[in-house]
Order: sequence, then C-alpha cells, then structure tokens
Amino acid sequence: MYFRSIFRAQLVGTRACLFNPLQRVYRAERSLCTKSDEVKLAEEASKKYGSPGPTIFSKVIDKSIPADIIYEDDKCLAFRDISPQAPVHFLVIPRVPIPRISAAKDDDVELLGHLLVVAKNVAKQESLSKGYRVVINDGKHGSQSVYHLHIHVLGGRQMQWPPG
Repeated sequence: MYFRSIFRAQLVGTRACLFNPLQRVYRAERSLCTKSDEVKLAEEASKKYGSPGPTIFSKVIDKSIPADIIYEDDKCLAFRDISPQAPVHFLVIPRVPIPRISAAKDDDVELLGHLLVVAKNVAKQESLSKGYRVVINDGKHGSQSVYHLHIHVLGGRQMQWPPG
C-alpha cells in the first residue's frame, strides 16, 4: 500500500487523467481558473451566500497550500483527504464557496449534479468498482468541520452500517 501511494503520487504529476475522450485533465502548476476568475467566483458567492471567511479549501483552490489534486475543472476539484478514513478517501469541492449543503440555492442544481458526476468518475479512476460511500456533512450535528461544501468519497474496504 505504501509503495502504491508513492508510485501514484509520482505518476500523478507526469500523466494525464482521462475520464472520457473529450476531456483531459493535466496536473499543471497553473490553475484552470485565473486569479480574476477566482475573484469573480468569490464575488458571486458573496452575493448569493453572504461573506463566509476563507477556509482551508479556499487555499487548496488558489493553490496557496499543497494538496494531492486528482481532478480539476472550471467548476470543481477533487483531492485526497489528508486524514483518510478508508484506503481511498478523496474530497470533491466546488470552486464557488458554498458554506454547506443546506445553504445551497435551488439554482445550484447543475453544480451539485456536476459534483456527484465528478465523484463517480474519480471513484472509477481510483478503481472503486466494488463500491464506495458518498458523504456530505452539514452543520454542527452533521459534524461538518470545514464550512465549504465538500463531498467525501470513501472506498477500498467494506463500509459498516449504521454509519454514525
């Protein structure tokens, strides 16, 4: 497992991830969105959701802190959790800083659907063919620790029920 993690980390920076023939994602130092795009997204989110403070995920998005990013596009990115709870554990986050799922607006339907499709595609890329768990924590009682909407995808082992 340790060798696999090192090998995967070395490969991620050198090869393209291919989800479908029309879309290639390269691990580049430059973000797919420019700083001005990020500012525009933040302004739109501020109008829609108020002004949530910056989170650790904001810093992952603007690349001011490192993360093992395994997918990104103009709407979201996926990266490995720094404290994995399963052999495979990654997060999918929107670039727009929606603080929590209960704060999402009805017109976010396209973005929310996109996040789930990305979660499915990255799970396939991660060879989670036997199944996986998708989790969204919301608020204090949901044990949400970072107030930037994020989807946990956990797999690589048998999950237990009930989960809490």
